[in-house]
Amino acid sequence: MFGSPWPDVDGNDCGTRDDILARDLDDVTRDEDGCTVESGTLTEDPFTGATIDFVRGGPSEVDIDHLVALSDAWQKGARTWEPAKRIALANDPLNLLAVDAGANRQKGDADAATWLPSHQPYRCTYAAAQVAVKQKYELWVTEAEKQALARILGDCPDTELPQGDTPTTAPPEFSAPD
Repeated sequence: MFGSPWPDVDGNDCGTRDDILARDLDDVTRDEDGCTVESGTLTEDPFTGATIDFVRGGPSEVDIDHLVALSDAWQKGARTWEPAKRIALANDPLNLLAVDAGANRQKGDADAATWLPSHQPYRCTYAAAQVAVKQKYELWVTEAEKQALARILGDCPDTELPQGDTPTTAPPEFSAPD
C-alpha cells in the first residue's frame, strides 16, 4: 500500500535506500553506477550509539528505519490517503534514517509511547522527528503517544523540529494499489 520498495522518487536516478545510506553513512563508496552504496560506516548509530560498518551483501547490520513506521501511519490516518501520499511518506528523507538493524527490528511498528532508542542522547531528536513527520502528513497520535512525546521534549525545550522540503505526494509516475 506504500508503493514498491525504494523507488527513485526524487528523480536523481538513485533509489531512496541508497540516497539515505549515502546521506547517513561516512566514508561511502559507490558502485560504478554512482548510486549503489557498496560500503560505509554508520558512525554513532542514532538508536544504539554504536559504530557499524556497512558492506552491501554482507550481514544485514544497517537498516533504513521509517521513523514513523508505515504500519503506525496506516493505523493513524494513512489508510484513507491517495496512493501518491503514502508513497511520499514511505520515501520522505524526513522520515528515514540509517540505523542499527537489530534496534530497528526491535522497534518494529511501535510509536514513541511504546519504544524509544536506547541511546539516550538521541531521544530528543527522535521525538522531534516523530512530531515533524506526523505534523507534515497530518497523522494523529494516541493520548499515550502524545504524553510520551511531551515528556521527552519537555526535557529538551530547545530541540527544534527538523524541516523536510519534499512534497507530501509522489510524482504521478509512481503508483500503489488503492
